[in-house]
Amino acid sequence: MVRVAHPTAPLYGVLYSEQCWKGSASEEIPAMAGLCKYQVVLDICTNRRKLKRMIERQIAMELKDASREYPVVTVFGPRQSGKTTLVQMVFPKRAYRSLEDPDVRAAAQADPRGFLGDLGEGAILDEIQRMPELLSYVQGIVDRSGRRGQFLLTGSHQPKLHEAVSQSLAGRTAILTLMGFSLEELSHYRTWDDPYELIVKGAFPGLHEHGLKPGRFYASYVQTYLERDVRALINLKDLSRFQTLLTLLAGRVGQVANYTALSNDVGVSSTTIKDWISALKASFIVFELPPFFENIRKRVTKAPKFFFTDTGLVCHLLAIETPQQAVRDPLRGHLYENWIVMEVLKARLNRGLRPDLYFYRDSHGNEVDLIVREAGRLHPVEIKSARTFTPEFLNGIEHFAKAVGRRAAEGTVLYDGDSALTIKNVRVFNYLRHGRSDQIVRSPAP
Repeated sequence: MVRVAHPTAPLYGVLYSEQCWKGSASEEIPAMAGLCKYQVVLDICTNRRKLKRMIERQIAMELKDASREYPVVTVFGPRQSGKTTLVQMVFPKRAYRSLEDPDVRAAAQADPRGFLGDLGEGAILDEIQRMPELLSYVQGIVDRSGRRGQFLLTGSHQPKLHEAVSQSLAGRTAILTLMGFSLEELSHYRTWDDPYELIVKGAFPGLHEHGLKPGRFYASYVQTYLERDVRALINLKDLSRFQTLLTLLAGRVGQVANYTALSNDVGVSSTTIKDWISALKASFIVFELPPFFENIRKRVTKAPKFFFTDTGLVCHLLAIETPQQAVRDPLRGHLYENWIVMEVLKARLNRGLRPDLYFYRDSHGNEVDLIVREAGRLHPVEIKSARTFTPEFLNGIEHFAKAVGRRAAEGTVLYDGDSALTIKNVRVFNYLRHGRSDQIVRSPAP
């Protein structure tokens, strides 16, 4: 126990256990100019309470396992998704260097061998896309040492890191992708009764850990991170037209992409539209859901759908500020679908799995919102924002099962109603109330 005496201590209490101060009673609490010993302990206690509020991410176990198998682990993900916090929480004693800092980057550029040599047993190298040439030196170090989990890398841009990995770290690094909070992670903060409240607020950790206002957060996010990252990936000369594309993609979220229509509406070529969307994908702003047409003889849609990796950003771009607005909006169903698709994607990424997600639509209008390929089986998932179940919800699943035959697994309908039931071997439930993301592809109980 550490006892701290101070004239003002009775106002706050004087006894603090080792939960607040990790040390013995004989250790001296460091004194600072103008700061009493009591205040130092109070700061320590406050910091520890803040750490307790920060939850362990679901991907943490996969990160630990990967570090035991590979000398390098690379964590991708959008900015503000919690990559730095994740690796520092899992490896709290590891040296940390952010290549976003100009002085750190300058030191690495001036003497890369010396920069890495000073890190001893290894380090966390944050925002490694700012200096991908450093990875060639990392390769030499891990090849000589043979140690597992020596370096943890984080990055927000896929292309530069992927290119560097293919050239320098092939076979030496595991690659993980961290998105915003999943529903299971958000449940540590509070109970959620309205899916549209979640949809409008979004899943970026800072919004929930610090109680930030979504409108201000997303406005800054678009102006700082998004526009800067996209400019770094492409030669963007007309920012206003790019912003128009963003808004149009938000207004067509979850719909089959029509590049010609987007080209006409934005006023640039289809090639430019594809380049800009590729940059948005690379920055983890949008997620491309491809159509499933493998070994299906009937005519099926072959253009992808695009979803945003965070529903709060979609709502911001559409000027939707409240759950009530979202419920009344014509895009209500697409917003709900976007949320569910991202929940399934996060569940797979947090387990270190490839997305393997698709949708199905044929020329006759038969459609399934989401196809999850798992262990060689195809799990059809129908997503409905309706609060009342109707038998028509099963039509697409039944048609898909006939189209793919034995590869089709039991289907799932996720809707916004109150009941959980099984009909014709298809489970029907409200994901927010009755399920977890890993149950979506699980066979129903007999």
